[in-house]
Amino acid sequence: MKVAIIGCGFVGLATGVTLAHLGHRVRLVEIDEVRLSSIQKGEAPFYEPDLSSMLSKGLISKKISAGSSIGEAVQASDIIIVSVQTPPLKTGAPKLKHLKDAVGEIAKPLAKGKIVVVRSTVPPGTTDALVTPILERGSGLSAGKDFGVAMSPEFLQEGRAVRDSLNPDRIVVGADSKKTGRSVLRLFEKLEAPKISTDTVTAEMVKYVSNCFLATKISYSNEIANLCERFGTDVNDVMEAVGLDPRIGDQFLRAGLGFGGSCLPKDLAALIATAESVGYRPELLRAVQRVNDSQPLRAVSMLEEELGDLAGKRICVLGLAFKAGVDDIRDTKAFPIAVELLARGAKVVGYDPMASASFIKLLPEISYAASAREALYEADGCIIQTEDKEFSGLGKEDFELMSNRFVIDGRRALSPKKLSRWGVKLRAIGLGRSA
Repeated sequence: MKVAIIGCGFVGLATGVTLAHLGHRVRLVEIDEVRLSSIQKGEAPFYEPDLSSMLSKGLISKKISAGSSIGEAVQASDIIIVSVQTPPLKTGAPKLKHLKDAVGEIAKPLAKGKIVVVRSTVPPGTTDALVTPILERGSGLSAGKDFGVAMSPEFLQEGRAVRDSLNPDRIVVGADSKKTGRSVLRLFEKLEAPKISTDTVTAEMVKYVSNCFLATKISYSNEIANLCERFGTDVNDVMEAVGLDPRIGDQFLRAGLGFGGSCLPKDLAALIATAESVGYRPELLRAVQRVNDSQPLRAVSMLEEELGDLAGKRICVLGLAFKAGVDDIRDTKAFPIAVELLARGAKVVGYDPMASASFIKLLPEISYAASAREALYEADGCIIQTEDKEFSGLGKEDFELMSNRFVIDGRRALSPKKLSRWGVKLRAIGLGRSA
């Protein structure tokens, strides 16, 4: 099939290269000139394992082409997939301007027989109440009769988007008719996964509910971690046993400094805002959000408990991305940690193997090191904010560079026994002092 991808961010580009790999002809549309130039050279404009190599192969085989014209892409395609960003507003609700603009451009050349698929994460009801009317007004055609409309959410994790795309745990398609739904599902017929056909509102809701449930598991684990510290036990041991219960499962039970990135915080805030817009106050979701907002500050409190007044103390923060192995700093917990340290008068030094360049733009007020060793040099304390291999591989000689060998392990990346042998004092999230 001939497919157009409108918007080549994380979701759009991963979806496009996957569909090309499955044998479809894909036209990537990106209006950002710098990003488009990178894509046309076969280079993903952001780091994601295997994405650039698959993009390059697609371009060489002519299965993938890229340009900036939405109109040309729509005219040449059977299915148009919209994957533009829907960033959060201050209220938590998603900003839908990019979606409206893209759909408006799609409508102009839209012809009979084509299908428009929303891939962007949007509140329940958006496809029916916003997207479809714009398409009908702009094209002069009728949805369900002249063209099809569908919503197919993605469930990709940064750092493993290609793997998740080729090995999905489910494929969900909500459509305005069974015929439209069957056509969209044919895009993924080579993939072995449960395929769910439903309506668009249900498909939109599935995405939000999935991410909010994962967020709930993480905040619950962090709440238990804070209790385990007080009871003198280890949350890892507790959650390992808890996760063996098949009703619970062992994923997303890892305690730490809270969740970040482009999905969980945004989708949690969006569902809260959407719920309140229809007169419902989601108490549980708000609690999940509150726990996540306060959790990174546990690291600062631990530092103060050990070091006292932080004014003038040199504190290094290792890990500036929202998680290990990516360069994405969206909603990273390194930011509130660094800001709070600055507010308490500390001298903050940051380092990340991949994200330092981006974080400098976000927070130029702190110092930056070129390596973990450099960051540790003469530090009075250290906060491990991501579990990058570089940090878990630090040795005795690295910690000996510190003025005061005290480490807060916010992601449980280090071995307490090793650090004890090396004379390093450790506090870790969810690790009781007697554990």
